[in-house]
Amino acid sequence: MTRQATIQDYSSKSFFRNFATYFGPALIVSVAYIDPGNYGTDITGGATFGYTMLWVVWLASIMAMLLQYLSGKVGIATGHSLPELIRLDLKKPRYVIPYWLGSEVAAAMTDLAEFLGTVIALNLLFNIPLIIGTFLSVLDVLLILGLSGGRIRRLEYAFMVFVSVIGIGYIYEIFISGPSLGPLAAGSITPNLQSIDRLLLAVGVIGATVMPHAVFVHSALANDKIPAQHVEVKEMAMRFHRLESIIMFTFAGFVNAAIMIMAAAAFHDKGVATIEDAYRTLGPLFGPAAATVFAVTLLASGLSSSTTGTLAGQAIMEGMLTRKVNLWARRIVTRLINTIPTTIAILSHLEPLQILVYSQVALSLMLPLPLLPLWKFTRDKRLMGPFVNRRITTIVAGIFVLAILSLNALLLYISFGGKL
Repeated sequence: MTRQATIQDYSSKSFFRNFATYFGPALIVSVAYIDPGNYGTDITGGATFGYTMLWVVWLASIMAMLLQYLSGKVGIATGHSLPELIRLDLKKPRYVIPYWLGSEVAAAMTDLAEFLGTVIALNLLFNIPLIIGTFLSVLDVLLILGLSGGRIRRLEYAFMVFVSVIGIGYIYEIFISGPSLGPLAAGSITPNLQSIDRLLLAVGVIGATVMPHAVFVHSALANDKIPAQHVEVKEMAMRFHRLESIIMFTFAGFVNAAIMIMAAAAFHDKGVATIEDAYRTLGPLFGPAAATVFAVTLLASGLSSSTTGTLAGQAIMEGMLTRKVNLWARRIVTRLINTIPTTIAILSHLEPLQILVYSQVALSLMLPLPLLPLWKFTRDKRLMGPFVNRRITTIVAGIFVLAILSLNALLLYISFGGKL
């Protein structure tokens, strides 16, 4: 990525002015909590199980907050992105190339969900046929990159708009749907994995929130905010990073939960099995505005998360292969590749909501690619210096990683004939 010397002189500005200058990396990454994959898993969870799977959303959001914080931290502390550190650690191309290919597959799976979200939103809002929307959506991020001139600060302003639209939209949806507070509270604190469908959904929710591409790219975005590798500069940047992570990931976590809460309140036991069903059910229940707001938030989600995916793909390729890549070329190639499975799915009349859910399960299965090296690097004092993890941070992060791997292993065990 192109380094942005955005923090010039801490001594000449107030803390809050410097924080405003730094603000951006967690904002861009926070859409991982509220991308179309979250719509797929949260709507499925709320419509099928009511409020009883809310605990997974809260757990996934807490996990993501800590792991994303560690990703940004490793970028600030080392001056390298996570993909760069993986390349330096593996050293030999015969190890790096397979790792890069696996990471690219994870990025492509992410982009597939975002791509589908944009296609579906265009269909709902403008009645554009899915097959035509598939090819129109190739241009989505190109439009954003064109309007921003490729400047990261302008992209950050665009993300402020997108995230605000999604957040305000779901405040409205929660208000009109009137969730039941008792079942909501019970579902938030009572774990339940008593069926394969619940386990599949739990893995999907985690994959839709703790996303491989987001873990990779946060380290690069945070590192790009550091103009000099002085300890004093890094210490101040770390304070900004910590504060921004708490603000943005808390906000995004509540929006993530709001999607499932709205689905539970509006769709449970109403036979809603698709995003189109959700859209068409909202209108008669709560009025046309509710359906329109739902579709607009989905479009904002698809556009913003697609942009994050592009930045992540760039960070992965540049970090692991040490090759500069043009954002425009990266976007076009990725989008054209994703038109193939999307077109096949549409022509085969496969349900987009199910594709979204299963794509998030696949993402969760690929989480070890960024998480294991992240846990390893952030506890290495020689690498992190004064910013090495505290023991409690390492332990909690290790528990989260182990929990994710255990859920994935359980799902695979059941899928190959084991019993829950």
